[in-house]
Formats: sequence, structure tokens, C-alpha cells
Amino acid sequence: MFRTIHGTCRRTPHAELSATRSGQRARRNLGDVLGAFIAASAGKDFDTLGSIQATADKLFGGFGSIALFIAALGLVSVTALNMYGGSLTLISSIDSLRKIKPTLKLRIVTIAITAAISVVPANIASDDFLANFNDFLLLVLYFFIPWTAVNLTDYFVVRKGHYAIAEIFKPNGIYGRWGWPGIISYLVGFAVMVPFFSAGKLFVGPVAQAMSGADISLFIGLPVAAVLYWLLARKTNVAAETEVAEAEEPALDIAAHEHVMP
Repeated sequence: MFRTIHGTCRRTPHAELSATRSGQRARRNLGDVLGAFIAASAGKDFDTLGSIQATADKLFGGFGSIALFIAALGLVSVTALNMYGGSLTLISSIDSLRKIKPTLKLRIVTIAITAAISVVPANIASDDFLANFNDFLLLVLYFFIPWTAVNLTDYFVVRKGHYAIAEIFKPNGIYGRWGWPGIISYLVGFAVMVPFFSAGKLFVGPVAQAMSGADISLFIGLPVAAVLYWLLARKTNVAAETEVAEAEEPALDIAAHEHVMP
């Protein structure tokens, strides 16, 4: 776990990763235990802010306000990371269509757009936030199902893990700007799932309604998207792509080395 270099003791990457995971795991478990304790203490009268403050005040007077302040600081830091992550995603999406430079001004604008997109729906859904948030997560899951099918089929069945990494970043490379087999398979897979959707108040498909709200869309979209992608991409010349990948590998290694050790 440790290596001695020039008389100093340094952690190996494995040890550093284990230490990081241990800290994250301890923090998450502590939060779960605390949340369960607060919910159990409040019972049917649970209210997020009020219950936290009341439970903390049981330790000693005034601690509830301190606990809320600390919780607010944590919430601000997490929200800032989420907003920044959303802005990077937005910039990357735009860059995929038109090359742009991620300047400070552009980052501020995209963060503001991300904040607006987040705040407006959150306020609209605040009356029954947990139910609406659960429906939103279901909607996100629906979008991921055919995407997962296409990616897993491509990696394990079609190309078997062989990719020309450098070509992925070239619009006119061997993969092209648009991967039409994947796009078509994704859209078809998503479309056949729609009648089976059961997303609470957002939408319930006709088949799901006939099944008393049962949602089996996963078992429809996943195989349809996977099989369709295999049919459309089965003639892919993987051998030619592998040759290109092997030819570009030395230059890719040099670029990676220069990036890590300038």
C-alpha cells in the first residue's frame, strides 16, 4: 500500500482510492443513520426543517439552528457543484454541434441557464416534491434504457471492446459525425416503450393502464433497441477499425504521456 521513494513514504494509487472511498462511505452511512433517526423521532408529523431542528435541540438548546446552518452550507456546496456540472454538460453539447471556446463569460451564462432550468421546475413541483421527483427519476430512467441497450450491444457484441479512441473526436473520422444505427435503435426502442410507461402523474401509457399501473417498459425497450442495433450494425468492419486503432495507438500514448507529464 505504501512505497518508499528517496526516503519518503508515499501512498500508492490503490491506497489513496481506498482512503477516499472509506471517507465517502462513512459520510454516506452517517447521513443515512441520522436521517432515519430524525424520521423515526418525528413520526407522522415529519417536516424536513422543523424535524431536523427539533431533533438537534434535544441534544442541547440552540443546537437545532447550528445543525440547520451546517446543513445549509453542505447544500450550497452540492448545489454549486451540480450547477457547474450542468453548465459543463451544456457547453459540451453545444461544442458537439459547433466548436466553441469555454470562456469565463460562457461558463457564467451556462451556469445561469442551468440554475433557471433547475429552479423553475423545482418551484412548480414544490407542493408534492417527493412524488414529482420520483416521477422525474422514472422519466430519466426511461431515456437511459435504450441508450444502455445500444452501448452494451456495441461494446460486447458488435465491436467487442475494440475502439479507435482518437477517431471518436474526429467528425470526419471512421465513425462519422452521426452514428445512425445507434440513433435509429435508440429512437425506436424509446418509442415502443411509451405505451408501457407508468410515471405517476406525468404519464401512464395505455398498456400500463390496462395492467393496473404495472410498468414493464424496461423489458420492452431494452431487447428491442439491442436487437435492432445488432441488426443495423452487424456488418460493421471491426477489423478495419482495429487496424486504425493500432496505427494510432503510439501517437495516442505519446499525447496521454504529455498530458500527464508536461
